[in-house]
Amino acid sequence: MNKSIFYHAGCPVCVGAEQEIINLLGEESLHIVHLGENKQEITAAEKFGVTSVPALVTPNGAVLHINYGASLEDVKA
Repeated sequence: MNKSIFYHAGCPVCVGAEQEIINLLGEESLHIVHLGENKQEITAAEKFGVTSVPALVTPNGAVLHINYGASLEDVKA
């Protein structure tokens, strides 16, 4: 994996975190996944170890949970 993956669900906490991550890393270094709009990606996020959003998965596979917007269980509903 060359880019970090930023998972979010579109809530205000997630959108704010997305802008901060873009400012820090640059949009070209990120793959942004809106799980509220792309629920089929939830399984991939869970395989990485994402349990809540917003979350950043680094190129080496580390999962960084940022703030707390929603659990993946809430996003699934």
